[in-house]
Amino acid sequence: YVTIPEGFTLTQIAEALEKDGMAEKAKFLAVPTDPDIVGKYGLTGRTLEGYLYPDTYRFSPGQPTASIVDMMVKRFFHVISSLEERINASGMTLNQVITLASLIEKETGKPEERDVIASVFLNRLKKGMRLESDPTVIYGIADFDGNLTKENLTRPSPYNTYVIQGLPPAPIASPGKEAILAALFPAQTDYLYFVSKNDGSHHFSKTLTEHNRAVNAYQRKGASKSGKIS
Repeated sequence: YVTIPEGFTLTQIAEALEKDGMAEKAKFLAVPTDPDIVGKYGLTGRTLEGYLYPDTYRFSPGQPTASIVDMMVKRFFHVISSLEERINASGMTLNQVITLASLIEKETGKPEERDVIASVFLNRLKKGMRLESDPTVIYGIADFDGNLTKENLTRPSPYNTYVIQGLPPAPIASPGKEAILAALFPAQTDYLYFVSKNDGSHHFSKTLTEHNRAVNAYQRKGASKSGKIS
């Protein structure tokens, strides 16, 4: 059995499979990044990032990589099959829903905050504000060393939501069902900002003044920049 956690990227999935002796990383990554294979599932992105559903699987040693990918993508479509009506009514494409869900997955430390974080992103989108989500910036950096700099935040990238308007072009990780549900059923709030409280939870704010006070308070306590929406 191989367990793929929520929030894993294609690269992390490949590394997990290689560690368990199920697939070589390079050979595995060649499959979900093949445009012909992506097209086979009717998806619009360049890769299957976001669509290899995080779950526990029973793979066989020597199982073809394409078969492993197929099992994970079919699991994704099975999970969302009951949500198709809501997805269609959301005003978002499937790609946008899963992209938003992937941001929620990467930003959430406490499960009960998922729908509130979703509300912040959707409120910002409605107001035309940039999402300014650190995980999107990190995703767009090749060989990220763990140190997010001001230069990183200003460098143009299709995934740098400090620079681009709206959602990134595609998911940044594989969201689980709870994150997908949060994207489709967000909390009803007026929040526009959140900052990490260093315990997995966040302080949510409606105004920039309140947010800046929270940022100063939690950064003085040694908060990392991750989780700061400014």
